[in-house]
Amino acid sequence: MKRLPLRRRRSEPVGDPEPPAPPTPHQADDHAGHALRAPGKLHAFNRYEIKYLLPSDRIPELRAELTARLDRDSHGSDGGYGVWSTYYDTPDLRFYWEKIEGLRFRRKLRIRHYGDRFAVDGDTIVHVEIKQRVNRVTQKRRVALPYREALDLCDRRRMVAPEPGQRAFLEEVLELVSRLDLRPVAMTGYQREAFVGRDADLGLRVTMDHRVRGRDRDFGFATDAENRLIVPARLSVVEFKADERVPAWLTDLAARMSLSVVRVSKYCQSVEAFGRAPRSIFHIPSEERTGSHAI
Repeated sequence: MKRLPLRRRRSEPVGDPEPPAPPTPHQADDHAGHALRAPGKLHAFNRYEIKYLLPSDRIPELRAELTARLDRDSHGSDGGYGVWSTYYDTPDLRFYWEKIEGLRFRRKLRIRHYGDRFAVDGDTIVHVEIKQRVNRVTQKRRVALPYREALDLCDRRRMVAPEPGQRAFLEEVLELVSRLDLRPVAMTGYQREAFVGRDADLGLRVTMDHRVRGRDRDFGFATDAENRLIVPARLSVVEFKADERVPAWLTDLAARMSLSVVRVSKYCQSVEAFGRAPRSIFHIPSEERTGSHAI
């Protein structure tokens, strides 16, 4: 498909004139597993993220290298775990265009679930997240809520009872969805393998996301709806995430495996795959139609 030139499709200015102060970095020890998934107060952290595309048939090679230096995420057994996200945006896709245009300050809102999406009901704990980029640093803030309360907040625009330390963030989400008229735009899902650093590599996290799928309607996690592969099945998305800098041994490994840094967003990939916006220069092409799969 011909890639069209990018045009801004909104009338209001892009971004905020004054970015908010960066949240306090999360100091939890990732060696104990992905503690941010535990329900409770507001969690916030800063990190640097580098993304790569790797042919899926080379994943065993990378997995072997990582296993020798890192620990597996304690929440994922062999084969990893599912990650499902519903993304919110304005009617004219403000957050999408902020990403495509590479604004130094940009953000997005999503509800995320880890595990089997078919097991989700109103009481299932999910995460409401604001993920934002300030220059080269990725900042993420999130709270854990029962799914029905997450939908009350983000879809029905009703305040929910906060736990201690959550009120300011929940009010920010409510103000964001109300002021910008946010609504569900895309869903993504994939199977994730994750590794966490130990000893000198504490704070390091490496993820490998396989079978990246999405849909543009029927956004309930447990809805028996069809999902389309939005990244060719022959490719996996690999990401290095570090509090300060990626260790030299990992960048050397990337060089040995001829990994090339890519600017890819699963949310943007889903928006473009379903024709909500022209395919940008960052779109991962597919040589052939991948079809739809009820997953």
